Amino acid sequence: MSVELETKLKPNMSVLNERPQDFVTTIIEDNETVCWGCGVRLVLPSHSPVFKCGWCGAITNRNHSKCDHKKGYWWRRIRDRCFVAVLLCFMLFVIGGGVWAVHPVVFSISYFCGIFHSTVTFILSITTLSLFSLAAFRRAGPPPVLEWGSYPAVVGKGQLENYTFCHYCSKPKSPRTHHCRSCGLCVLDMDHHCPFIGNCVGAGNHRHFIAFLVSAVISIAYVAIMSSYTGLRVWPEIPSQSLGRIRGSSTYFAGRIMKETVSALLSSALLLSTRGLVLVYLFVASVSLEIGLCVLLWQQLYYIYAGKTYLSHLSSEGVDDDGEKDWKNIFRFFGFSYSVSRYLPTVRNSAKKHKK
Repeated sequence: MSVELETKLKPNMSVLNERPQDFVTTIIEDNETVCWGCGVRLVLPSHSPVFKCGWCGAITNRNHSKCDHKKGYWWRRIRDRCFVAVLLCFMLFVIGGGVWAVHPVVFSISYFCGIFHSTVTFILSITTLSLFSLAAFRRAGPPPVLEWGSYPAVVGKGQLENYTFCHYCSKPKSPRTHHCRSCGLCVLDMDHHCPFIGNCVGAGNHRHFIAFLVSAVISIAYVAIMSSYTGLRVWPEIPSQSLGRIRGSSTYFAGRIMKETVSALLSSALLLSTRGLVLVYLFVASVSLEIGLCVLLWQQLYYIYAGKTYLSHLSSEGVDDDGEKDWKNIFRFFGFSYSVSRYLPTVRNSAKKHKK
């Protein structure tokens, strides 16, 4: 079915030349739709599932149906809360177990070493726990609140440029915003959802998350150093083994020494006290965590250096990288002035920057 739309042209030819868009045409009703951003009725050249409004700039997807954001929501929230509880218990165990196992040995060396170790432990513990709380319980980055749906009184020209409609939140969503199904919210500059902090990492808490990783890496390295040093002091005496009877090639000799050494360590480990077992566990756990946290921290800093987030990196896979790799991105991310970062080297690819 078609409807003939005719505009009234003025007889004045000068007016006609000033308004060349006035014409008579035929439009198919099926190709007429409404922009969600400003409410303007649009006529499409064809049945396009995705279109952009010429007035406000909003992008509409007619094939996207209403989504049920409650599906699996509570299960994901319970999972995140369990991860947060386990991580908090582990951090408190490391702090408490380290204080109980290390402090007596350190104070036995000298009073100054004991005071110094206690001060460092207190500072690292408070810093790590505070940054963890900020990253976990601060809002990840609420998107800006915009008025929409009314033309032209509310929505100006180009006000919703490249905005899409979030069918989970029923609100406008900027190009830099992503919806997190675990949190049930739209997050500005979302990097990823971290179950260990039970929160998304976005514009509101990204700095705190990076600072928490840095503090955790330093703290765990200190735990590994102190637990290994203290563990060696409380380790039982290793029984001596006679190696004079070992004969054969150098390969056989080295293998035999390794076997005897491991056997002696295991024999002495059976005599470890409770303090020694706690120190061994702290050392093994801290070394394992240190490797994982260093990889995660390096990855996060690289994305910031490249002017990206983790989600934008995933969306740009398979295409040419047009980001600007620059040390100024890192300084800008942490809020330092340009005067500090201008002396650092720059690798330029384009004008894309990581903005907060």
